[in-house]
Amino acid sequence: MTDVTRRDAVKAMAALPFALAWDLTPPQLERAGRAFATDAQNYAPTFFTSSEWETVRMLVDYIIPRDERSGSATEAKVPEYMDFLFSDKDASESSKVAMRGGLGWLDFECRERFGATFARCTDEQRRAVLDDVAWPARAKPEHSHGVSFFTRFRDLTAGGFFSSAMGWQDVRYAGNVFNPNWQGCSAEAMAKLGVSQDLMNTRIPVQ
Repeated sequence: MTDVTRRDAVKAMAALPFALAWDLTPPQLERAGRAFATDAQNYAPTFFTSSEWETVRMLVDYIIPRDERSGSATEAKVPEYMDFLFSDKDASESSKVAMRGGLGWLDFECRERFGATFARCTDEQRRAVLDDVAWPARAKPEHSHGVSFFTRFRDLTAGGFFSSAMGWQDVRYAGNVFNPNWQGCSAEAMAKLGVSQDLMNTRIPVQ
């Protein structure tokens, strides 16, 4: 698959809230954050089967591989994050079916083309399948199910990665930190917005 940059992943995540795509609730997302504190070496998935787990760990790293800036999605514990989400008590049946169905489609497509599951295919074969579903605008109609699954899976991967400590460090997020050198909005930016410092200082009286 043509490499997806972290910028691509952020854009994809922003385009469609992944929580809506997978029918996830804020409490589910909050509870899934515990996954980032698990021991990855000894983690046993609750939702995914062993074969699904192998596929998920490969697939997330095709979406967000390790680069010079930070680790991969697997190193950020995105598979564990997903497993927490889908084994959560509030996880909907439709989301579970969609995830299992999508992973099943991926194996089916690989078997049809190459006679092996996604995990057993070569890197080149996997990338050939993913290239056909990773770019919706140029995908063939017969790949629509794969496109739908991959788009949602990619959004979930990006959501998990950028919810992790590795993810927010990757985008240099500093949080609410006081900046003593802040001089206010620049004159250029104020002109572009059509406002003035006087307007910015205006206080609307409380009625």
